[in-house]
Amino acid sequence: MHTFTTSKKKKLLSYSTLSLIMSFKLLFIHFLVTYMVLSEILFMSFSYATNTNCPSGYPKKGVGVEKEDVDKMQFAVNLEFLEAEYFLWASYGFGLDEVAPNLPMSGPPPIGARKANLDQLTNNIIMEFANQEVGHLRSLNSTVGVFPRPLLDLSAKHFAKIFDDAFGHKLVPPFDPYRDSLSYMLSCYVIPYVGLVGYVGTNPNINGYETKRLLAGLLGVESGQDAVIRMYLYERAAELVSPYQYTVADFTSRISGLRNKLGKCGIKDEGVYVQSPLGAENRTRSNVLSANFGSLSYKRTPAEILRIVYGSGDEHVPGGFYPKGANGKIAKEFLK
Repeated sequence: MHTFTTSKKKKLLSYSTLSLIMSFKLLFIHFLVTYMVLSEILFMSFSYATNTNCPSGYPKKGVGVEKEDVDKMQFAVNLEFLEAEYFLWASYGFGLDEVAPNLPMSGPPPIGARKANLDQLTNNIIMEFANQEVGHLRSLNSTVGVFPRPLLDLSAKHFAKIFDDAFGHKLVPPFDPYRDSLSYMLSCYVIPYVGLVGYVGTNPNINGYETKRLLAGLLGVESGQDAVIRMYLYERAAELVSPYQYTVADFTSRISGLRNKLGKCGIKDEGVYVQSPLGAENRTRSNVLSANFGSLSYKRTPAEILRIVYGSGDEHVPGGFYPKGANGKIAKEFLK
């Protein structure tokens, strides 16, 4: 009995030692791979920086960031905070205060944000969007600076009101963006496009070459996000959105109609299906990408954007996503 116990202990000790060795090996491999990847990135960055075949593309003369550019680009920080928090909470279950605690600058946490009930595909999409938005805030901060995060209302109750306003009556039960993947992607249809048309509107008024590069980079990714959302919904356009008797296409048309109504500047927003006079070259009802008669992106001014995101139709009256108003010089001037 004693011999058996001793033998068993030796075997257990041997297994423990082997397990410890394997753990160290795996840790070492992980460290080695990480080191190699980082070394490659640094090497490539240095090579590009010193390679005459890869110039920066910036003009040799001129100002990188014009003083007049700062306020115009900072206005977008409001929307980037909104997107970052909404995507982070839905995919991770937490927001900027955990992911990048320096960026909110002690601004109040969002109201009602929570983890959404997403399938794996949708969660992967939104998780990528979330991290892109964090990158956007970092890029804005390093180029023009950011201000404290404004108070954001990301509650299901607020989204329910948006969809009630879009349909002109109360939906029963109230719309809940966190309910499932389709509901969440319909709620996402509400947000990135506003930032996209805002960047298009800002573009002609930017002068610094670094600021132009920043705007172009932000616009490219925002456009990509909006395209992914629209394609996701376009593929499901004929589906009924449970538990309602409206299709996905109906929802997109109603939201676009609401934004046009609040913006007060005509048609600058379209659902995933339109009448042929509004389609590309007046030939298509399919409307995967929203664009004007020349197939160019629509543009909006800061005043139009505030009318929409405040949900009031008035840039002087805060509410909606920003209960206490947006931050930054341009938004604050409208509140005076």
